[in-house]
Amino acid sequence: MNRLPNRRILLIDDTPSIHQDFRKILQLDSRAEAELDAVEATLFGQELKTSAAPFELDSAYRGQEGLAMVCESIASDRPYAMAFVDMRMPLGWDGVETIERLWQEDPRLQIVICTAYSDYSWEEVLDRLDTRDRLLILKKPFDNIEVCQLANALTAKWDMTQQLAVQMSELEEKVQERTVEIKQASEALKVEIVERKQLQSQLVQTEKLASIGQLAAGVAHEINNPLGYVSSNFGTLEGYYAGLLEMLTAYEAVEQTVGTTEVAAKLKRLRERVELDFLKEDIPQLMRESKQGIARVQQIVADLKDFSRVDSSQEWQLANLEQGIDSTLNIVASELKYKAEVVKEYGGIAQIECLPAQLNQVILNLLVNAAQAMGAERGTIRIRTGMLDQRVWIEVADTGQGIAPDILPRIFDPFFTTKPIGQGTGLGLSLSYGIVQKHNGTLRVHSEVGVGSTFRMELPIRQPAPQE
Repeated sequence: MNRLPNRRILLIDDTPSIHQDFRKILQLDSRAEAELDAVEATLFGQELKTSAAPFELDSAYRGQEGLAMVCESIASDRPYAMAFVDMRMPLGWDGVETIERLWQEDPRLQIVICTAYSDYSWEEVLDRLDTRDRLLILKKPFDNIEVCQLANALTAKWDMTQQLAVQMSELEEKVQERTVEIKQASEALKVEIVERKQLQSQLVQTEKLASIGQLAAGVAHEINNPLGYVSSNFGTLEGYYAGLLEMLTAYEAVEQTVGTTEVAAKLKRLRERVELDFLKEDIPQLMRESKQGIARVQQIVADLKDFSRVDSSQEWQLANLEQGIDSTLNIVASELKYKAEVVKEYGGIAQIECLPAQLNQVILNLLVNAAQAMGAERGTIRIRTGMLDQRVWIEVADTGQGIAPDILPRIFDPFFTTKPIGQGTGLGLSLSYGIVQKHNGTLRVHSEVGVGSTFRMELPIRQPAPQE
C-alpha cells in the first residue's frame, strides 16, 4: 500500500529560540521549493510539479518529553522520520542518553546531533551509541541550507528504508509461500514415488504370475497325459498281481503233493532264492506307496491347473465372506484345534460380488499357513473383518514364528516354499495372490520374527464393469 512521504520531524532542545529558528528554516524551505517549481514550469512550459509535503515539526524541551512524544507517535502509527537532538541539556538527560532511549523505542528513527561543544568526543559518542548509519552531527551555529538538506535527505532516507523493509517482507512472504509449495510438491512427489514403487511391485508380481501361469498350464498338460495312462496301467497291474498271487497260492497248496523229493527240494531252493515270502509282503507295500506317489503328482497337476486357470467355470455372485470363513473353519477344524485357538472378531461386512469358492480357498490357505507357523506351544489365530469406504477387508493374524525379512518379499512367488521337500509345492500363496488380484483386490503381509504374521486382504464390494 502506497503511503505519503513521512515529513515528520521532532526537535529536542532546551532553548526556545532554537525551536523558532528551525520552524522558520523548514517552513521557508517548503515555500521556496514550491515557488521554484512554479517558476520552472512557467519558464520551460512544463506541467507544475507536485510540491513535496511541508515538514511537520514538533518540539520537545527535554529528553524525557521527547521520548514520550516518540512513544505516542508509534502508538498512533504516525512515527517520526527524524529528530534533531541537542547534545547539552542541563535539565534531565543529555543528548547521548536521550538518543539511547529514543532508539530503544524506535530503532528506525534518523537522528542529527546538534552541538557547539560536548562533554564527549565524537569517537566516544559513536562507541557508546554503536551506530553510524542513522546518526549525523550538526555543528552550531548551523547553516540554514545544511539544515534543509539534512531534513530532506534523512526523511527521504526513512521513506526508502521503509519501502525496502516492506519489499523485503513481501519477498520473505513470497519465499515462504514458494517454500511451502516446494515442500508440498516434494511431499506429493514422495507419495507418487512410493505409489509408483508399489505399482511396479504389483506389476512385477502380475507378470510373474502371468508367465508362470502359462508355464504351469503347459507343464500340467504335458504331465497329465502320461500320468493318465500310468495311473490306468497301474490299476491294471494291481489286477494282474492279484491274479498272479492267487495262482501262486494255489501252486503252494499243491507243492506238497509233488511226487519226488528232488522236485520238492528244487522248488524250495527256488522259493528261497527269489525270497518269495518277502516279495509277497513287499510288493503290496510298494504298490501302495506308488499309488500315493501318483495321487501326489495328480494333486500337483491339479494345483498347477488351478494356478493357471482358477475355476473359470464359476459365476460371479453376491456372497457373505463371514459365512464363508465359518464354513472354511469347519473344514480345517482338525488342523487347527491342536495348534491354535481361533478368535473371530467380525465387523459385520456387506455382501460382495465375488467367486465365493475361490475366496474360501484363499482363507483356507491363510489359515493352514497360520497353523503351520505355530511353534511347539499352542498359539492364537485372530480373524478380523471390517469395511473401509467401498471395500471390505479380512485379516488373518497368528502368533507364530514370523517370516524372516529376507524371505518376506518372495512369499508370493510361485513355487517358493520354506517347507521340507515333499511337504509343499509353493503354490498356495501364489494361488491366493492371483485369486485376490482377479477380484481387483490386494493381499499384503506384515510379519515380525518371533511375534507373528498378519495377512490382510482387501476387496471391492462391487466389481468394475468389464471393458469391451
